[in-house]
Amino acid sequence: MELHVHLEGSIRPETVLELAKRNGKTLPATTVEGLRDWYQFKDFPHFVEVYVAVSQCIQSAEDLELIVREFADSQAAQNVLYTEVTYTASTIAKYAGIPWPQQRDALRRGREYAQSLGIDIRFILDIVRDDQDVAIATEVLDWVRDGQSDGLVAALGIAGMETAGTAVYAEVFDAAQAEGIPVAAHAGETAGAESIRETLAVTHARRIGHGVRAVEDAHLIVQLRNDGIPLEICPTSNVCLGVFPDLESHSLGRLLDEGVVITINSDDPPMMGTTLTEEWRRVMETFELSEDMAYSLTMNAVNSAFLDLEKKAALRDQIRTQWPSPEEETESDEEQN
Repeated sequence: MELHVHLEGSIRPETVLELAKRNGKTLPATTVEGLRDWYQFKDFPHFVEVYVAVSQCIQSAEDLELIVREFADSQAAQNVLYTEVTYTASTIAKYAGIPWPQQRDALRRGREYAQSLGIDIRFILDIVRDDQDVAIATEVLDWVRDGQSDGLVAALGIAGMETAGTAVYAEVFDAAQAEGIPVAAHAGETAGAESIRETLAVTHARRIGHGVRAVEDAHLIVQLRNDGIPLEICPTSNVCLGVFPDLESHSLGRLLDEGVVITINSDDPPMMGTTLTEEWRRVMETFELSEDMAYSLTMNAVNSAFLDLEKKAALRDQIRTQWPSPEEETESDEEQN
């Protein structure tokens, strides 16, 4: 299960180079090693610069379908049964001129490929705070409505520079709430706890992306816990972008102790030098989490997904079936010995 990962941020470095060459785009590096050096982020604005440059390498519906299919392969290889993928359709429309219907159909073909692998992916179309353009945000909401008809689109999102503010989009999120369209909103990453408060008030979000700086406000922690607002935690990303100096300093342990609903995610895996599997390994080791806690966090993701009760129940059953029982773990250990 994964609830916070960006499609454009999931593109393999090899594919970024292939798309740049195919579409005549110049990048600061021409090798995989060079791209990885470029991905050593100085700060959040540098990350945005890299993210936009990578996004500009997507110039056709075929390019878009390719990255969805490769993303599906990666998730399937990690046995990720269900993923909600954030995708910035407005940026692709802006830089590539691909109309939403063509984007939608490419996403749909990619999703059908994922389903052939036995997994499901659904998309969260996000508004970019930096734009501060209500007309664009309104258009994104229209695309969400369109994509919800067959389950392709799961929710509306908002991302970008948290310091740009969210209030300008209030009418868009009020409309989404009135129609029962769920919202997942980035906040509390590069800006403090106040950005989470504003974002919750304006967007009526059912989930907060990151939210790791909630620990700066004890009253906010109580609100998150009492309202059952899940936080989509992306530990390695937070370290790469300088929110914390290292994983040991991350607020994840404190948030768990406070009883906040937590899920584990990878954000922009190749850019951050990680995978969802690696995130779990690092978190388990750093915070000495038990298998029972790992199971609980996985079930948090199921419970927090934008799915109906029947689909959630089916996912729970599937996970229970695949999750190693204590007896199976003992037998495996004995075989190794």
